[in-house]
Amino acid sequence: MKKYKVNVNGTDYEIKLEVLEDDGKTAAPAPKAAPAPAPAAAPAGGTQVKSPMPGTILDVRVSEGQSVESGDVLMILEAMKMENEIVAPSAGKVTSVSVTKGTAVESGTVLCTLG
Repeated sequence: MKKYKVNVNGTDYEIKLEVLEDDGKTAAPAPKAAPAPAPAAAPAGGTQVKSPMPGTILDVRVSEGQSVESGDVLMILEAMKMENEIVAPSAGKVTSVSVTKGTAVESGTVLCTLG
């Protein structure tokens, strides 16, 4: 078994691969991936709500200054022709909204910040 460390969307995973045939050649070490860019800093005590996947914002249901409870729908993200509810991970106040209806976003894009 050979162990490898891979990074997928900023998360490190350790994997093990079984060598089924050895052709006698020594494999070159796997190239090291460039470090992931540091995420933008959230305001003190703030929680960034990020897009879990690429898509288009269909609806923004909150505005800056609005109080939300854990599980409240913040916005609707369309991805692969499916509507996905982006919900508040915790109760708080919306301190900023970074997207508008119709915005195309990538995975990891900050959608809003809760304080």
